[in-house]
Amino acid sequence: MSKPVGAIRDRRPTNVTLLVELVAEAKALNINVSQACERGLAHSVVEARRARWLEDNKDAIEAYNDMIERDGLPLDEFRQF
Repeated sequence: MSKPVGAIRDRRPTNVTLLVELVAEAKALNINVSQACERGLAHSVVEARRARWLEDNKDAIEAYNDMIERDGLPLDEFRQF
């Protein structure tokens, strides 16, 4: 029997080291530590991808900004605001 698309993602058991007090408070607040760690890791991955993209495209972004500063916005003459 096949899994429905997107229903369950593969998971890998992973060991992490966390502050004892933080884990205790999370458990007292009924926070699922695995899910919280996964959300935090996903956020970190998104931010790292963003930073890498900005670095990889730094020259093009600077060139575009220089062009806008020098020539103005393309099609600016047609703006109605």
